[in-house]
Amino acid sequence: MSTTGRGLGHVVVIGAGIAGLAAAHRLLARGARVTVLEAGDRVGGKLLPGEIAGVRVDLGAESMLARRPEAVTLAREAGLGESLQPPATATASIWTRGALRPMPKGHVMGVPGTAAALSGVLSAEGLARIERDADLPRTETGDDVAVGEYVAARLGREVVDRLVEPLLGGVYAGDAYRISMRSAVPQLFQAARAHVSLTEGVREIQAKAAANQRTGPVFMGIAGGIGRLPLAVAESVRARGGEILTGTPAHALRREPDGWRITAGERVLRADAVVVAVPAPAAARLLRAEAPGAAAELAAVEYASMALVTLAYRRADARLPEGSGFLVPPVDGRTIKASTFASRKWGWIAEEDPDVLVLRTSVGRHGETEILGRDDAGLVEVSRHDLREATGLDAVPLETRVTRWTDGLPQYPVGHHARVARVREHVAKLPGLAVCGAQYDGVGIPACIASAYAAVDQLEGDDRGVRDLTAHPVQSLHGGAGE
Repeated sequence: MSTTGRGLGHVVVIGAGIAGLAAAHRLLARGARVTVLEAGDRVGGKLLPGEIAGVRVDLGAESMLARRPEAVTLAREAGLGESLQPPATATASIWTRGALRPMPKGHVMGVPGTAAALSGVLSAEGLARIERDADLPRTETGDDVAVGEYVAARLGREVVDRLVEPLLGGVYAGDAYRISMRSAVPQLFQAARAHVSLTEGVREIQAKAAANQRTGPVFMGIAGGIGRLPLAVAESVRARGGEILTGTPAHALRREPDGWRITAGERVLRADAVVVAVPAPAAARLLRAEAPGAAAELAAVEYASMALVTLAYRRADARLPEGSGFLVPPVDGRTIKASTFASRKWGWIAEEDPDVLVLRTSVGRHGETEILGRDDAGLVEVSRHDLREATGLDAVPLETRVTRWTDGLPQYPVGHHARVARVREHVAKLPGLAVCGAQYDGVGIPACIASAYAAVDQLEGDDRGVRDLTAHPVQSLHGGAGE
């Protein structure tokens, strides 16, 4: 049964993360009746508001890319327009080769247009290796290539290990030598295919950006925390007549002659269409009966776990370097991978209590199990140790909070785009079914929302959104430090 031409009818959205909520919001605007099923006891997924020492903070993602329209527009539609705030400072550092050094300008996800752009971060040998790029023969990309592998071949491993790795690691908690350049840094992939010299390709990207003269902040936050976004969207969904059922995991999804049957606990729901907006393992279980090919592909998606350690100090006791925080290359053997000086980065945090200084660290990369096996006190201890080494901060915190995101970030290895295309090809064979979420078109908030909107369009018979995301993945940039 196709929903095209007869209205969408009743649509069940499985999952109330930002992708599922965005899909529900868009469906209601298109005239559908909507029921959202969420296994957990809250909405929002990886967007989680919290509090420490009486100050509101984010315990999950803390910023969203503003150069794409989806997230900022949805925030405005949900009534948060007046709460949108850019970072108070976007000046970050990198803790490398024994010191905090200013984050270089003039690079694309750590890949420079000139060797001089990385002066101060790389050794003299590393800078000299970049200069050889102009004289090297073409490095083939094929259909896809690992970011680290390609960049190391052109510019040397030091660029990857000291800059590309911490920037990509902050987004995916992954390994740059495994992450897909086509999916994770699409503009770099296109430049690599169009140019023999990688630095020449980066300079062209930079020239185009300069010609477009894009103004305004690259990133945006929300006063009170990005975690307010899913709550506001959920409130808007309910106000428009949508139903959101938390604590209601979907167990089975079956195709019937007149639509879909969804089993969720004791409930059996019938729908004209279904949007599956849950992480890959859960989506695989749901799709196994009706779309075994898609389920097999999704079951193979790997995830990385991480933890965020939030610390609150008396401002009088805590002196920090300037800027919004710092990134940490894993090559130096440190435990934390980044730290955000949250009270510096977000004006609203500083305003809530001027006497309290909040910062956070992130710990854990793909394949790292030992560090995340430590208890909360152990994670606080290693965070404080690394903060002391990097900044000299030795004060005792007023309060600490550890937030664990087990299997929180889908990995985008080489060939990710082809896997996503296969998933969608299998799903497209079943009328009234669409998928969306962080495992498809990008892990950032705008990417998840774009994925949701494309899913809704697909239910209406419009594949342009999916085709556009396939051709132009949403690059998920790093928000400065400790993203």
